[in-house]
Amino acid sequence: MVLELMKSHASVRHYDGQPLTREQVSELIEAAQMAATSHFVQTYSVVWVTDEEKRAALGELSNNPLQMKTAGAVLLMCADYRRLTHASDMHNEPIVYDLAENLIVAVTDVGLMAQNLALAAESKGYGICYIGGVRSNIEKISELVGLPKGVFPVYGLTLGVPVETNEVKPRLPVEAILHENTYDAEKYAELLPAYDETIHVYYEKRSSNQKSTTWTKQMADFLKAPRREEISAYLKKQGFEMK
Repeated sequence: MVLELMKSHASVRHYDGQPLTREQVSELIEAAQMAATSHFVQTYSVVWVTDEEKRAALGELSNNPLQMKTAGAVLLMCADYRRLTHASDMHNEPIVYDLAENLIVAVTDVGLMAQNLALAAESKGYGICYIGGVRSNIEKISELVGLPKGVFPVYGLTLGVPVETNEVKPRLPVEAILHENTYDAEKYAELLPAYDETIHVYYEKRSSNQKSTTWTKQMADFLKAPRREEISAYLKKQGFEMK
């Protein structure tokens, strides 16, 4: 059942190394493409990294060497206006994609398509993991795979047969996410401490990488300082001025 599959998701970071075939990857991509896309623009491309040296370099640059080495497929999920530029050139029309709206459209398109791909992979028994670490060296990784102007990597996605699977990490309660008619910030005072206790117990009892912390403490530490500040300049270089 689809809902049960979705509720069972846990990131997989160690695979058995068995490679996916072109047919298998193509099947997953084809299913993923059926995700909704704003105005049918389909502002995404996927770079399938099969070259061993490039995979190793991608692992080092994204700080995920084990994933890149053992995954059955390593994919770079990219926002892409280069293909749309070519389409417009065919009709001698200039293309405008330097607005903040265009950036939102592209990142949303990539996210919807990537999650479709992840769900399709998990339905086949594969494990998956998103790798935001590709943004830590976004320019070097773009050069590694030859991304042209109008294209940038949003995250990596590894697929493969799991060697080990983590327990499902408890998400925020629905009540913390769902607001009816009016946004209600008052309820967090009650809901977040209760969720902290749930996460604290989860981290202490899970089978590996136990630790003693809470969700709110993690988020406070994670967001207290700027991260990846170079991305803004890189996006402008790629044509995304965010006007």
